Order: sequence, then C-alpha cells, then structure tokens
Amino acid sequence: MEKPLQNKLIADFALRTSYDQIGADNIEQLKRHLLDSMGSLLFATRQPTIGKMLRQLSMIGEGGNCRVPVLQRLPIDRAAQLFTALIRYPDFMDNYMGKESTCHPSDNIGSLLAAAQYKGASGRDFLRGMAIAYQVQCRLVEEIPVMIEGIDHTLMLSYSAIAGIASMLELTEEQTAHALGMAGSSISPMATSRASYTFEWKGFVSSFDAFNCLNIALLAKNGLTGPIALFEGPKGFKEIFNMKLEYDWTKENFELIRKCVLKSYNAEVHSQSTLEALLELRAQADFSLEHIERIDIRTFLTAYHIIGSGAYGNRKVVKTKEQADHSLFYLAAVALLDGKVYPEQFTPARIIRDDVQQLLQKVHVETILPLHKPTTLVGMLDPYTEAYPDKMKTKVDIKYTNGKTLSCRKEDYKGFYTRPLSWENTVEKFNRLTDGVVSPAQQWKIIDTVHNIDNLPVSALLDVICIEKAPAEIPVNADSPVAP
Repeated sequence: MEKPLQNKLIADFALRTSYDQIGADNIEQLKRHLLDSMGSLLFATRQPTIGKMLRQLSMIGEGGNCRVPVLQRLPIDRAAQLFTALIRYPDFMDNYMGKESTCHPSDNIGSLLAAAQYKGASGRDFLRGMAIAYQVQCRLVEEIPVMIEGIDHTLMLSYSAIAGIASMLELTEEQTAHALGMAGSSISPMATSRASYTFEWKGFVSSFDAFNCLNIALLAKNGLTGPIALFEGPKGFKEIFNMKLEYDWTKENFELIRKCVLKSYNAEVHSQSTLEALLELRAQADFSLEHIERIDIRTFLTAYHIIGSGAYGNRKVVKTKEQADHSLFYLAAVALLDGKVYPEQFTPARIIRDDVQQLLQKVHVETILPLHKPTTLVGMLDPYTEAYPDKMKTKVDIKYTNGKTLSCRKEDYKGFYTRPLSWENTVEKFNRLTDGVVSPAQQWKIIDTVHNIDNLPVSALLDVICIEKAPAEIPVNADSPVAP
C-alpha cells in the first residue's frame, strides 16, 4: 500500500483543524505574537526603506478590495505583500528555532490578514489560520532544515502560508494539495539574502512569498493543478535536496507554538542572550568604555555562523541597518554604549559614529568547534552548541586595560520560551514601538482589539491598524550606503 502524499497530509491537517483544538494557552500566546507584530507593522510605516515599496506599489496602481495602512486599498495579493513587509522589516518579530534552521512564524500574518478580508473572516477563523500556519512552518523547520543546504527558511513559509490561507478561504483538500505543490516548486529563495554583506532585500523576501502564495491559493481554488507529489515525485524535494519528509500529519497538534519566542532586543534572535548578558554587566559596573581592552563572546555554532563572522561572512563591516542587526560585533558595542538595542540604534547616523565603529573592533566572537555544520563531534565537545535550541548559552568576558575582567553567562533571555514575555511585557514593547506613530488612544484601541480578537471580526483589527497617510508623506531617503 502506497503511503499518502505529504501534500495531501498537510492539506488534511490544515482543513480538519478546529478552533477548539488549538488550546487556550496557545490562543493567548498567538494574541501576544499578533500584538507584537502589529507594533512592528505600525512602526515600519514611517521607515524610509518601506517607502521604496510604497512608491513601487503606487506606481503599479492602488485600489482593490483590501484595506491597508498608508495606501488605503490594494488588491489581495499586494495587500499580503505590504502587510508582510511591514511586519518583517524592523527585524523585531518572532522566531522559532530548530536544531539546524530557524524561521519567523509571524511572516504568515500578512497573508492571513489579506485572506481574512477577502473572506470576511472572524477573529477565531484568523487565529485558527495563524495556529495552522505557525505549526506547519515550525514542523517543517524541524523535519527538513533546508538552510544547511543554502536555501532560505522562507521556503517553509510558502508551505505554511498556503496551509493557513487554505483554511481561511475554504479550499478543498485536493485544491490545497495542488497549491502546496505550486508554491513549493516555484518559491525557493537562497540564504544569500541573509549573508554578508546584507542588504535591504533581507527584509522583503517573505513579502514576495506572501504575494505569490495568495495568487497560487486563488488559482488552486479556481481549479488550477500543480505538482502534487512535490516531496516524493521525480525531480521533487527528496531528489533535489536529499531530504526526506515522512512526517505523520495525522498525529500533528500545536505543541511547537509554545516554543516560538519573542525578541526583547531589536536584533537577530541568536544575539538575544548575549545582549542580555552585556546589558547586565553594563548595569553592575561603573567603568569607562575607553578602558576596555577587548570583549570576548563565546556562543553556539548557529550564532557564530550567522552573526559572528562564520559561514555567513564577515560581520565586522557595518554600514547599514541590515548589516548592523546581523552583526554580533556591532550589537555588543552599541548595547554597551547606549544601554539598549532598539530601532534608534540602527539609524544611519548612529551606525557610522566613531564610538561604536571603534568599539566593535574590540569584540571577538568564538565557538568551540567552528565547523560548517553541526556534527556528533560538536555535540560531544561543545556544550554551547549541544544545548541549542533548548538553550541559548553564551559567555561574555569584558577585559580592561588594568587587567580586570567582568564575566556573565546566560542560557536564555527574557522572551525565550523558558522566560516568555507576558501580555504586559508585550504591551510595553508595542507602546514603545508605536509612540509617535499612533496616538495613545489609538494604541489602547489596538491593544484591546487584539486582546479580544477571538470575539470580533478581523475587520475590527483592520479598523484600528489601517492608519491613513497622504502619499506625499510616504517616507523617502537617499540611496542607502552599502558595503564594498
């Protein structure tokens, strides 16, 4: 007897899931992640890089059935693109970390906001779609970690977004399976978008997944067929990537949602425990930064490769936001200098100042065995890498010219699933991001709407987040400086 196709099993999971199966704790966590995402979305409307997309969308032509911030209305696919870019661009969104790959589950939210408008969905429908998309993306990160082969983790987003959209738009199992095949065979981004030197495109890759997935889902709903044996067939996933997906989706639940994390610092997720350690050292010591001789950071292999000048390239050349928030050298230096890591630490003027540029040269990042891929040997000899992703171990030593050394060790951070942000913590982060973007009264309306979204239509959330702004006010900047 032939095994069922993975596409059909994923489709069945997405379509048979009910709201009541998700669980109260997961629903409350999803609300925190939704509010966190709305903070990034609103903050991003004022950012010059987002202005480039807004002007491009205006050139293509506005109008459509979906309400959006700034431009007021767009077609459903462009709305998904814009919502996703706004949530993703600040790089302050959520994460899920597998042993050999990671993802941003909130990348699914933009597609779901657009699909919910098209359908006229309830808040419960939205949360169900969000739970399905989160679980599918996180599960695939665990089962087929494509980043170790140089393929960006947003490939997993193409599957999870389709699953969430299908549940919202009520595709059939057959239509959903075909949509998964179309998306999976067409959207294969390379991890080079995150490598050094990192450019603005890093913050927009997922938005084009969202755009494409809405188109694909609607094509499937209208009967278009795609490569349904995506994972098992000739020239399929197994053959191309040498990875086999044989997961039993009939037993799937929502256990991975609780391991999704939020960021306390506006920086790449693998830096979070190190930044907490640095800020604690800064708070307990009365010292002058010019007397620092060097800063030594020992971390796990994934952090070393992505932000510590490992496999993803040199992270000591920092001239732009995209380079800064993925450089553990810059992040450590600016944390010690400013006592915080928030969006204001990534303005062009802050990045190029001599104080941070000089201090980051004193930062040294190491891992015990800097191999390209984790191996059994690494696990045996490197407790930092062996513990990841259940822990985010780090050790920071600040050495001074007088011979004194301050040290701090961490295994997690506030926002990690072992110490999650509370609703009150998430509200504080949301308010800080949106101060000056919306009024205090509007902030309260958004917070209250998200808190009660399971008893409201999604249109209630759109009423409070789709702030209007005249096209003349679309943020503009000169061409961003780039690394050589």
